[in-house]
Amino acid sequence: MNTPDSSTSLQGWLQWLEGLHPNTIELGLDRVRNVASRLPLDFADSRIVTIGGTNGKGSTLTMLAGMLRKAGFSVATYTSPHLLVYNERVCLNGEMADDSVLCSAFQRVEQAREGVSLTYFEYGTLAALYLFARWKPDFIVLEVGLGGRLDAVNIIDPEVSILTNVALDHMDWLGNTREDIAYEKCGIFRPGKAAIFGERDMPHIIQQKADEIGAGLYCCGREFDWTLSGNTWNWKGLDTAGNVVECLGLPLNDFPVANAACALQAMYLLNVVPAWELVHKALEEATLPGRFQTIEYKGRKLILDVAHNPHAVLNLVANIRSRTPTGQARVILGMLNDKDSHSVVNILAPVVSHLHAVSLGGERGAPAEIIYNHALEAGLTRVSSHENVIAALESALKQAESAETVIITGSFFTVAAVLELT
Repeated sequence: MNTPDSSTSLQGWLQWLEGLHPNTIELGLDRVRNVASRLPLDFADSRIVTIGGTNGKGSTLTMLAGMLRKAGFSVATYTSPHLLVYNERVCLNGEMADDSVLCSAFQRVEQAREGVSLTYFEYGTLAALYLFARWKPDFIVLEVGLGGRLDAVNIIDPEVSILTNVALDHMDWLGNTREDIAYEKCGIFRPGKAAIFGERDMPHIIQQKADEIGAGLYCCGREFDWTLSGNTWNWKGLDTAGNVVECLGLPLNDFPVANAACALQAMYLLNVVPAWELVHKALEEATLPGRFQTIEYKGRKLILDVAHNPHAVLNLVANIRSRTPTGQARVILGMLNDKDSHSVVNILAPVVSHLHAVSLGGERGAPAEIIYNHALEAGLTRVSSHENVIAALESALKQAESAETVIITGSFFTVAAVLELT
C-alpha cells in the first residue's frame, strides 16, 4: 500500500501501520523521542498520570478517570489494546476519538516521522499524544503498553505513576524473575514525584529504584491499604501532607479492590478528591468491556474476561467462586502461544465444569490441542476441542445446563470474537 494521504480511511491507515515496521515490538525510546521532538507536544496545561503493571492497568485507569470526571475535570485517556475498534484507545471524557480525528493525527505523525521506523504501537502513541496536546484536557491518564522503562508512553513525564502489580508475563521481553520485571516496570517513576505500588508484596527493586531517583513511594499495606467489609470495602491512605485519611463502606464493582485502592490513593496525591458521594458514584458506575463483563446472547447470559496470564486468572477464579451460582463455570478458553497456558489451565481447573479449548488464528494463536492436553494433565475429564471461538460457543450453549455459568476468557482476541456477535 502507498503512503496514506488525506483520503485514506482509518482502516487503511491501520493496515499501513501494521506493515510499516518489521517487528510488532521494538523496545526503546530513541526513535519515538526523535519523532516526538518534531511534534508540538506541549502539556503545560495538563496534569499527567501514567499507569503500568502486569494486570489491572485498564481498570485502574477507568476508575481514576471516572473519579476525576466526577470531580469536574476534563480527562483524556490512552489505553491498549482495543477489543473491537481502534478508537477505544484514544478518548476524551469517556468518548472515543472519531475516525477523522485519528486519521488527521496519523497524518501529522507521518509528516514528522521523516523516515524514522516506528512500530504500530509507537505510531499510535505519538498520534494520541499529539491529540492530547491539542485538546489540552485537565488530566491525561496514560496506560503503558509493555513493561515501562522502554515503552513509548514513557517519553512523557507523569506527575503521579501507578504500578498496579508485578507478575510473570512477557518474559521474553522483560526478564525471567519478578525482580527483573519490576525493574522494567518501575522505569515509569520520576524524580521528586509520587509513585504508587498496588501490592502488599513489593519486589525489593521497586523501593531501591524509588530511593535512587528520589521518588515518593506509596505502597499498599504500608502508606495505604484496603479491607473488605461484607458487600463493601474500606480504604485508608495518606494525603499530600502525610495526614491519614480514610473512607468506609465503598461499593464493590467488577474490578479488583486493589486497583480501586490505587486509584483512590492517586486522587489524594493529586489533591483532587471530590465529595464522597461522587467517589461512590464513580466506583459504582465504573465498567470496562471484557473485565468480568456480563452480556446476553441468544437468551443466555455470558461472562467475558480478558484474563490471559496466571496472575489475572487467579482473580477470575476468585470471581467464579464468589459470584456464580454454583462456584463453577463452563469455560471457553483460547490463548496466544506466548502465554503460560499450562499454568492458566491448572489454576482454572478446580472451578471448571467443562473446558472448551479453542484455537486462535494467526501466527500468535495457540492451537486448541495444546490447551486440551493441559486440561487432561490437570485432571479435567469434561474437555472438548474446537477450531474457533464461535464453534466452541455454539457447542457450550447447546450443552450448558440452565444454572451453569458460561465464561469466555484467555485473550483479548477470544473475548472480541464473542463481542462482535452482539
